[in-house]
Amino acid sequence: MILPALFVGGLFYVTFTREPDAPQQLVIQGEALGTTWMVKSVEPPNEDSEQLLRQIVETALGEVDQQMSTYRDDSELMAFNRATSLEGVGVSTALAAVVQEAIQIGEQSQGAFDVTIGPAVRAWGFGPDNRRVPPADGWMEQLTSHLGQDKIRLDGDKLYKLHPEVEIDLSAIAKGYAVDLVVERLMSAGRQNLMAEVGGEIVARGQNPRGETWRLGIETPTERGRDVYRVVSLHNASMATSGDYRNYYEVEGERMSHLIDPRTLRPIEHKLASVTVVADRCSTADAWATGLSVLGMPEGHEAAERHSLAAVFIVRSDDGGFITQTTSAFDALE
Repeated sequence: MILPALFVGGLFYVTFTREPDAPQQLVIQGEALGTTWMVKSVEPPNEDSEQLLRQIVETALGEVDQQMSTYRDDSELMAFNRATSLEGVGVSTALAAVVQEAIQIGEQSQGAFDVTIGPAVRAWGFGPDNRRVPPADGWMEQLTSHLGQDKIRLDGDKLYKLHPEVEIDLSAIAKGYAVDLVVERLMSAGRQNLMAEVGGEIVARGQNPRGETWRLGIETPTERGRDVYRVVSLHNASMATSGDYRNYYEVEGERMSHLIDPRTLRPIEHKLASVTVVADRCSTADAWATGLSVLGMPEGHEAAERHSLAAVFIVRSDDGGFITQTTSAFDALE
């Protein structure tokens, strides 16, 4: 029996085919980190295994929330953001690892990925209050002194500010790290064939219920509906997509995307609609999807090729359709 595509949040669909005698799968889901999560484990569902898996997932996501949330005043990250001292703040191994990867990808993307961009994102109206109005004249210039990843430094387990007002927002990499952690914990508990998703960022391991590679669908980047644009086989890999087609507003016909270019402090203006990145770790895919989206075409494609990233670029064409470009690393996956 062919089952229909199942939307799992964010920018993905999960599809699979199941024969009548195929193994059953256990599906659990919930909410965390300001978004939804889902886990599919290929095993006969029963009450004991469901409780165990849920406990593993919720514990892992709770740890990430306590370490990296910008919505919890008591999180590690918010303690760093509130501090004005330049003496440094001790952080957990997990937070240090995520910040280190963010800094590295920021450098590799030539500043297109930047975890200090939060104040500029809020200034453009995409903060918690969601006011969706451009900043007042001269406001962005006031932010430049404490924006940029060159204003932070990591030395072992100590995170330093090089400007007292700099702050970090890990929302473009933390969900990817969270799903990595969930899968690591589930595999340590003996689950080898599974798919996990947090806010649309996905990790697949082993096989689906039919004994085949998990198949993921990239969403068509339009405001209308949620159709599958392209299906990708994901074999022991992670996948993340970034796009500007849902979170935006318009001012006098000009589109204001939630993706703010750290180099210009303005919303992106190019025709790249979405980027999907496949990588070993979902934190890597998550961060690079954002960085490549900011770079646009052809710069994003060139950066992806330079760093051997498996990526799919969906670009708006002048006739209202889309043009697809892939990287050599992605083509090698097909």
